[in-house]
Amino acid sequence: MAVQIQFGTDGWRALIAREFTEDNVARVAAAHARYLRAQGGKRVVIGFDTRFGGARFARVAAGEFARRGLDVLLATEFLPTPALSFAVKHYGAAGGVMITASHNPPEYNGYKLKGPYGGSVTPSIARDVEGYIDAPDEPFGSEGRVESFDVRQAYYEALDRVLDVALLRTYQGELYHDSMGGAGSSWISEYARHANFEGLTVRPVRGEPHPMFHGVNPEPIPQNLELVSNLLAACQDPTFACVTDGDADRVGAVLAGGRVFNSHQIFAVLLKHLFDRGVRGRVVKTVSTSAIIDRLCEHLGLEVIETPVGFKYITDAFLEGEADERLAVLIGGEESGGLAVRGHIPERDGVLNSLLLLEAVAKSGKSLPALFADIERLTNFEHHYDRVDLHLDPAFDIKGAMRASLDWTDVAGQGVQEVVTKDGVKFVLQGGAFVMLRGSGTEPVLRVYVEAPSEDAVQVLLAEAVRRVHAFGTPNASSSSAGEDSTAPSPRA
Repeated sequence: MAVQIQFGTDGWRALIAREFTEDNVARVAAAHARYLRAQGGKRVVIGFDTRFGGARFARVAAGEFARRGLDVLLATEFLPTPALSFAVKHYGAAGGVMITASHNPPEYNGYKLKGPYGGSVTPSIARDVEGYIDAPDEPFGSEGRVESFDVRQAYYEALDRVLDVALLRTYQGELYHDSMGGAGSSWISEYARHANFEGLTVRPVRGEPHPMFHGVNPEPIPQNLELVSNLLAACQDPTFACVTDGDADRVGAVLAGGRVFNSHQIFAVLLKHLFDRGVRGRVVKTVSTSAIIDRLCEHLGLEVIETPVGFKYITDAFLEGEADERLAVLIGGEESGGLAVRGHIPERDGVLNSLLLLEAVAKSGKSLPALFADIERLTNFEHHYDRVDLHLDPAFDIKGAMRASLDWTDVAGQGVQEVVTKDGVKFVLQGGAFVMLRGSGTEPVLRVYVEAPSEDAVQVLLAEAVRRVHAFGTPNASSSSAGEDSTAPSPRA
């Protein structure tokens, strides 16, 4: 029987050689081609990251599009997802394909769909494409052409228009870049050369492209960053390391001394920096993102839009802003480190956001932790956060556990002030903390998110929430915190 293919938060992903096969890639590409033909599309752009078989899977997809009469621009070497998304818009294509499983373990690959605007497809487009899977073909007509492309120079010129290049040329210092063996390899150091940042030394970490990502999952969270944390242990502020995930659309950071600077802190610093530069607009955040974003926006007089988890919802908001200036988005971001900013494509871009973090340091003369401490003082909000992923037995009723949690009136003695069910179940507690439960859309995993005024409070709330989940059923595997080692090879929504 044919494998059932369903799109998650950003396309389709599966285990290589099990579900992710040439035949199944062909099925998805054929459906995508049928959709684009129905929309009058004539051209598609296809890229891939450093994962095993990426180039071959990309060629398979290209063949399906060409057979259905679409011209194909096919990458000849790996490139970051944001560069592929930029290429879709730059070349006026009807859509794009990125062969990548992003931050997932190396055993996985995936198929990301990109819209003509240069970003993740909206939920409605994803549903429409999924509806064409295994549908009867219309007559194809003449075959399309398959040609190669190289968008690096044009992409760098697009970054020039977003960044304060003149300011960055004055910066004297070091920037470490851990590309984790992924598609971001060399893209920041080459940009620095392109822009003539003579005072900046970019030091690559795991810069050699690697299909197994040098032995870690290519996700910029603490358990995967021991190497770069050790390298930064002896450094002094304001030096820091930017970290890009497997396809370089997400960004992480490690501070001098080796401490991880989390995604919420990155979001807040970039928001404040762009505001100080004079950029205005709405701020879009997913429901699992820190309340410090809301506090900062309240202080700055900015409207906040909260969405379910999935960057496609943020893309929707950016597209609304492109259609109506009054709805323009300043920045949109998610808990996983994906951020998009005004003036660029409506897409997560780990390369650009790494350079914007450096720009914030260069402009202020302060380190990243000092900039975030300023925001905490400004908002009178102290940020502490952690997340646990519970890998459960497939028979465990995750939806039932979340339904049962709706009866919670407190967590560890802190009263529930509000229950938000936009995506999973989020408990806003008295005193400013929140606890959130959210099931993965692709695997038996329940994520538990906690933010609280102190690190001790975070751990107390996490422990209590996990205990209650265990009381509902019996997980088959141990939980894995964002600060602990976890090697479970599972895709993360």
